[in-house]
Amino acid sequence: MCRHIAYVGPAVPLGEVLVEPPHALYRQSWEPRRQRYGTVNADGFGVGWYADGAGVGDRHGDGERDPVPARYRRAGPIWADLSFADLARVVRTGALLAAVRDATLSGADAEAAAAPYAAGPWLFSHNGAVKGWPGSLGRLAARLPAEEVLSLEARNDSALVWALVLHRLRDGDEPAQALAEAVYEVADAAPGSRLNLLLTDGETICATAWGDTLWYLAEPARHRTVVASEPYDDDPGWREVPDRTVLAATRSDVLLTPLKEPAA
Repeated sequence: MCRHIAYVGPAVPLGEVLVEPPHALYRQSWEPRRQRYGTVNADGFGVGWYADGAGVGDRHGDGERDPVPARYRRAGPIWADLSFADLARVVRTGALLAAVRDATLSGADAEAAAAPYAAGPWLFSHNGAVKGWPGSLGRLAARLPAEEVLSLEARNDSALVWALVLHRLRDGDEPAQALAEAVYEVADAAPGSRLNLLLTDGETICATAWGDTLWYLAEPARHRTVVASEPYDDDPGWREVPDRTVLAATRSDVLLTPLKEPAA
């Protein structure tokens, strides 16, 4: 199990979202308030962010934001990484996705297993676990092109779920549809799986609530939206996403759509 969060809005230091709130992702690594499975998220962490234009990240020289996100990932607990504390203090962004990890099974992938996963403009995270892994998803893995399976960043359930989502994105599915269809596929192949997925391209956030908590804080007047496993403060504006729901959000709007149960 993990905790994760995505933000789109005005540019802020990473720490304003991930460290400074009283119950921020940083604190959730050792003291989550609403985590149903596991207690400590110390098996790795990561943050991905999009560099704003007209600054160091403007590789195009035209003030446009670089569409390819940067990532910082480590195998150990977030609280033990002093370099991250420095980054969080000074790096600014208008969009990010971050996660702290509680590994379902032990493995040797270390940093590679830490979300966010990335491809092109996309950042992705999975909060949950696939029942019966790895045998339960053998049939789904066999449907993917061999090069996509061989390109998996890690040998865990989250990496394969990401491969299923990414395959659909490359085939032209809208982000929310890609997440929903991947959830249906995995839930059908591995009933009882927990599949809270989180995806951003730096402009939109899509997520699924399937087996664990998901919340959002929409602030249209400030042109910002936060989607997270749990609230990072006690702002009354936080809203819980019902289970079996897909969320699609921008800086000014949030749409919730129910997901159907897989056929028996």
